[in-house]
Amino acid sequence: MSGLSPILKQATPVLAERGEGVYLYAEDGRRYLDFTAGIGVTSTGHCHPRVVAAVQEQAAKLIHGQYTTVMHRPLLTLSERLGTVLPEGLDSLFFVNSGSEAVEAALRLARQATARPNVIVFHGSFHGRTIGAASMTTSATKFSAGFAPLMGGVVVSPFPTAYRYGWSEQEATRFALRELDYVLQTLTTPGEAAAFFVEPVLGEGGYVPANTEFMRGLRERADRHGILLVLDEVQTGFGRTGRFWGHDHFGVRPDVVITAKGLASGFPLSAIAAPAELMAKAWPGSQGGTYGGNAVACAAALATLEVVQSENLVANSAEMGARLREGLAKVAADTPAIGDVRGLGLMLASEFVDQDGNPDAAAAARVQQAASAAGLLLLTCGAAGNVVRMIPPLIVTAEQIDEGLALWREAVASA
Repeated sequence: MSGLSPILKQATPVLAERGEGVYLYAEDGRRYLDFTAGIGVTSTGHCHPRVVAAVQEQAAKLIHGQYTTVMHRPLLTLSERLGTVLPEGLDSLFFVNSGSEAVEAALRLARQATARPNVIVFHGSFHGRTIGAASMTTSATKFSAGFAPLMGGVVVSPFPTAYRYGWSEQEATRFALRELDYVLQTLTTPGEAAAFFVEPVLGEGGYVPANTEFMRGLRERADRHGILLVLDEVQTGFGRTGRFWGHDHFGVRPDVVITAKGLASGFPLSAIAAPAELMAKAWPGSQGGTYGGNAVACAAALATLEVVQSENLVANSAEMGARLREGLAKVAADTPAIGDVRGLGLMLASEFVDQDGNPDAAAAARVQQAASAAGLLLLTCGAAGNVVRMIPPLIVTAEQIDEGLALWREAVASA
């Protein structure tokens, strides 16, 4: 008798039977408030009626039309519709299935388009588990350990993680930019650097937002040296941070955007977007794949975009995020074990530390498990696993935020 790999560990004991909006229902009938959203995937909530209807209708017509063999209307329409929300000038799209695949596609494009071998990533980043993406991931060793040698040509530079350094954000930012200049003097010449890959908010790295000075510093250096600025918006895109794209907070222009997770409300779909002139520099045969741009996934993405726009979910993310952050800050003020509350929009986290200010993964795990027992599903992240994150669906209401905060207070107090 076969079963799942023993390495796959569940963050919660829930055996889900169905989902509805912000809630998951277990097989035993118990209801859980889901503030994980499938790791930021089900932005429109579980089984949004409009997404379900679009998927059912498309599945009855065409499930799979392999898009280097035949073309299908959902893919063409989605490409057109995404053009209304993508950053100006990013008018060419390549679709694949997962965030890791999209990162790999962006990496390949950057190297081929610039004829440069190296990429610069930032400390605390998560870009995926496939070989290239894992080689670019520095949020924790577990994502790359045990299958060396990794891909070469990856250089790591500091991210302005103010809380970890014990500095102000301004001090951390100036340090990060100064060290980036040093990296360009000591580890890769600018002429061999193809791209900066950066998350607007570190995801697995602990929900640490970038800032305007840092992101504009990257843009200035990219322009000066002919380096591409690639923004990994896998988790931050589609309204998660209270703006449509995470980089919208910082007023920077990307050369390439990577999107996945919230793009299709749970169906496997990801993409990279770039100017057509840049995309055309990819080598023939370098872009393709069996399942990329699947017709049903594209229909789900079209419905997702319609829901996000018609239900004003980006604005709701900002408003409900502010409400959630205020509540988290109040709990932290009464809890010495919570050293920091941070994030943007509905992408928020609480970092647990011991009495000496060191990461306390055990405390974070106790609270996360206590929350699950109380009916609130959460996840941890961060290099030490001492950060508890909240990523509720963008449809979450004020009442549900308050419900989640009440359960959070209960979990923190009991653990």
